[in-house]
Amino acid sequence: MRALETAEENIRRLLNNPDIIIPNHECCTTDKSSHTECDLCGTEYCSQECLQRAMAEYHQVLCMRTKSRDGSHPIEIINETWKNFYYPPESGSIMIFAKIFALINQAADKSKILHKFSQFCQFTSNEDEEITHKLLGDNFRHHIDVLREMFVSAFGIPECQHWMTPEGFSSLIALVGTNGQGVGSSALAEWAKRAGDLDLPRAEKEQLEEFIDNLYSNLDDESGGFLNCEGSALYELQSKINHSCDPNAEVCFLNGNSRITVRALKEIHQGDEITISYLSMCDVDRSRHSRQKELRANYLFQCQCTKCLTQAEDPDVTSDEEFSSGDDDN
Repeated sequence: MRALETAEENIRRLLNNPDIIIPNHECCTTDKSSHTECDLCGTEYCSQECLQRAMAEYHQVLCMRTKSRDGSHPIEIINETWKNFYYPPESGSIMIFAKIFALINQAADKSKILHKFSQFCQFTSNEDEEITHKLLGDNFRHHIDVLREMFVSAFGIPECQHWMTPEGFSSLIALVGTNGQGVGSSALAEWAKRAGDLDLPRAEKEQLEEFIDNLYSNLDDESGGFLNCEGSALYELQSKINHSCDPNAEVCFLNGNSRITVRALKEIHQGDEITISYLSMCDVDRSRHSRQKELRANYLFQCQCTKCLTQAEDPDVTSDEEFSSGDDDN
């Protein structure tokens, strides 16, 4: 999950603007000198080591096995179909499902891999359907069967049959949607962080900060959220950490790759439960009612953390309603 693009390439793609130029290129951490690609399909990897590991685990199944890229390989069809459904950068997220199926297909001990997936949070069939429609949106409902049939064609092995029914495929989407962790390793995020830490003259510093603020604002308008993520991954241990609206730890990516770190936010004593927030930094500061509403919709539970219990007597209004009420009073 190391970024393959430079920060400037990342920004140009997300803004759909090939002419934008960023300052302080030395803050970009992408090193293309180590990049390599699969000889058969041309898929690019950040290093030879990464290619070899992928080849050993799943890439032999995913490999398009042609340099012509004529669009005939099932995986290519799935990817292109998904891109027609979802605008980038979210389009790449379909490949986590392809990699799950490929991992099982290629594994010598398929039962061992399937057991790993059984360790993640599971839901009832009704809850799976509710989460799936919430994640993908109502407009996507009629596309689910199309996508499922493509996966059946590409990965039709007995070990995966429980995911090939309409109910099973919905359960897989729900599993990834609720347990998946966005991987924060984008070249843009690394560049912005390093550029923001530069020791510059005050005027130059303010100019750079204004550029970064405007950049993120434009990116949000053009491409939406999750701009600091290169993709999504499943982490068995991290997925078991419970939510709190007042967490004592946070998830971060200190190495600019897929290696995940859980970092303490406050002192944690022996015997204390480690908790993280399933909500964004902005949402966790909203009203109790707003937080509860989002957690019920996306994770199907009623939060009983200390912060929520302390605020139990607060009015059942959303943060937006509180803000509007405040404006009226003024």
